[in-house]
Formats: sequence, structure tokens, C-alpha cells
Amino acid sequence: MKNISPKIKIEDAVGLTLAHDITEVRPGEYKGPSFRKGHKVLDTDLCHLMRLGKRHLYQLDPDPNQIHEDEAVSELAAALAGPGVTFGHTPREGKLQLKAAYDGLFKVKCQPLIDFNMIPDVMCASIHNNTPVKRGASLAGTRAVPLLIERDILDRAKHLASRYHPIFSVKLFNPLKCKLIITGNEIYDGLIEDRFETVVRKKLSAYGLSLSESVILPDDETRIADQILTYLEKGAELIITTGGMSVDPDDVTRYSILRAGADQLFYSAAVLPGAMFLLAYKGNVPIVGIPACGLFHPTTIFDLILPRLLAGEKPDNRDLAELAPGGLCLDCPTCHFPNCSFGKS
Repeated sequence: MKNISPKIKIEDAVGLTLAHDITEVRPGEYKGPSFRKGHKVLDTDLCHLMRLGKRHLYQLDPDPNQIHEDEAVSELAAALAGPGVTFGHTPREGKLQLKAAYDGLFKVKCQPLIDFNMIPDVMCASIHNNTPVKRGASLAGTRAVPLLIERDILDRAKHLASRYHPIFSVKLFNPLKCKLIITGNEIYDGLIEDRFETVVRKKLSAYGLSLSESVILPDDETRIADQILTYLEKGAELIITTGGMSVDPDDVTRYSILRAGADQLFYSAAVLPGAMFLLAYKGNVPIVGIPACGLFHPTTIFDLILPRLLAGEKPDNRDLAELAPGGLCLDCPTCHFPNCSFGKS
């Protein structure tokens, strides 16, 4: 079988056309191609190449069943990319970056990606599943590892990606009509000032949303249930409730949601802060219950679930349980979410 041959001494390489990028590393300064594939070696290049540790170059003589890394990585990227994922057509050092075509929720099929990386001579690494991303954000990087990859290996990788297509995708965020119910006798009676509305507005605004309506109600099961029904009649697409989530006898919010006719209700999540989180559905309308932790922690379970709801997903109790690995917020003095371990299962 033909391969990369013959090996040519650097001093005899003048006039040779490079078959691949040659990388230069200057610690703390630069890492990237110093010479590009297709460059014709000049006399003036020899000293530079030797400084890069090159004593020989290779003349490419591929077998018909071998694919050059640049062509191969373009095929890999095309097989991996689904809706909302784009990539360039000029590989750098045999690698391609996959990027978000628009704002949305990044989705990765984790086990198929692992299986993809079990195939020899190919690789792909990505950011975490369920990460909110902006247009142009880097999502993943892939490459064919050798300079020449066997066609049957490349086809194996492409077939796996096709079988589980899309391994990578971005779901658009929907501009939901959001309404808020703030519960608590102490707030309704004016004994303390509400701070939840400010918190909720800020989190929604990060996705370009606003509250179309909000109301403060006492811990009254009937009144809260009636308000939920009123919001639904007005076309609410996401109803957020705050307070009334603990075990105190006056905490009736979850019973109110049931009284309003919720089809599904999931109470508690494997996340701290957010163990007493509530998630319910009335038809296709999600109803969220944020516990008191939302007032005292900058990042909670709500930050993990909100983007999934905006992307049109319907998380259930298993989804809430699967947040357990990575579900412990470390309460860092300065919050760096989402650039931290929280929510990264």
C-alpha cells in the first residue's frame, strides 16, 4: 500500500509542494500554521523549517483508497452538523470548527459522539449538551488524525454520524409570552417588598424576553389556581410562579397548580440550589415554580431549565434527575455561570 513517501532531506526539499500545514509553537505567543499546505518550499524557508525541528519533509504519494486530512475533515464536519450548525470549508491544520448558525440551545447526542470517537483515526470534541449559545459560538471541533485516512474508516465514521443524525444541532429559542405569579401572604400584605420580579425579568431579558404580566397573590389555593386559568385564557405560553414551594402548611402553590388542571407535575430536582423546584404542564404550556433559593443565589435550577423550555422541550422528572452529576453549585464568590461545572452532566 502506498503512503507518505519518500522522506526527503530538508536541504533537498527546495521546490517541494507541502502536503500539509506545518505548525509553529511559540509558548505564550502563538500556535498555528507557519507554512500552509500547497506552499512551494523556497531556499529562504530552509532555516525557518529547521528551527521548527524539521530535518525531513514528505512527498505525498496516496493510495486511491486514502483521503487527505483536509478533504476527510470536511466530510466529517458535514456528517456531524445538523440544523443550526455551520462550518467553514477551509480546514486549518486538518481541523474544522463547527459553529452556531443562530442563537439557541446546543444539543449533542452524547453516546453516539463517544462511539464516533471510538473509531480510529477520527476525533471530535464539543461543548456540553443543553448549553445556550449565541450565533457564531464554537460548538465542536473535528479532525482526521493522520495526514491520510483510509476511506473505509472515514466511511465508518460518516455512517455512524448519519445513523444518529443530527449528532449536533441548535434549537431556536421561541419568543414565548411569559406571565408571572408572585405568591406569599407577607408580600401581598406589604410586610416585605417583593424582589422576585426583578430576578425573573433579568433572567428572561438574557433571552430577549419580557414579562407581559405579573401579579402578587396571597397563599390562597383558589386564587392562585384561578389566576393560572386566567393567564391561560389570555394566551400565556410560559407561566412562572414564585414562592409557596416548601413544606410549610401555608405553601400551597403546587396544590394550586394541580387545582388549575395541570396534566403533569414534577416536584423536586436533583440540583442545589433548587431542590424544591416545580415543573408542570397544562397542555403544551409549562408552569414553573421557583423556590425561595432564587432570591439568594445568582444561579439556580431555573437557569438550567429555562433555556430548554424556550427551545420547545418538555423536560420531565427523569430530566430533572439526570441533572444530578454537575447539579451542585459551588457558590463561588464571583459567579462565572455558564462557564463552570454547574449543570454540566
